[in-house]
Amino acid sequence: MTAETKGNVLILHLAAPRLDARCAPAFRAELLEMIEAGNLLIVVDLSETTFVDSSGLSALISSIKKMGPRGGLAISGAKGSVRSLFELTRMDRVFPMHDTVDAAVARLEA
Repeated sequence: MTAETKGNVLILHLAAPRLDARCAPAFRAELLEMIEAGNLLIVVDLSETTFVDSSGLSALISSIKKMGPRGGLAISGAKGSVRSLFELTRMDRVFPMHDTVDAAVARLEA
């Protein structure tokens, strides 16, 4: 995972093709640490990710719960089965979904 900042938004680029039970605990820990450090507007770029399981979704849900109403987390680049998972579980109603990082950043900064 690599991170960059645009304005007040932290952008996390997942380079792994899978966000599953094997890597989700480490991802969750890093994400919660970043929130603890004061990053309350976060875009998770899933453009390189081709598979997400319930552990991956759980890590994202934990983060948004940790932020509470103080912040926001948006997803960018989800496609194929990853996007379908968000839609089937209705998590696309919890996490704003955007095709590009720039669109997600603009939504969070609005």
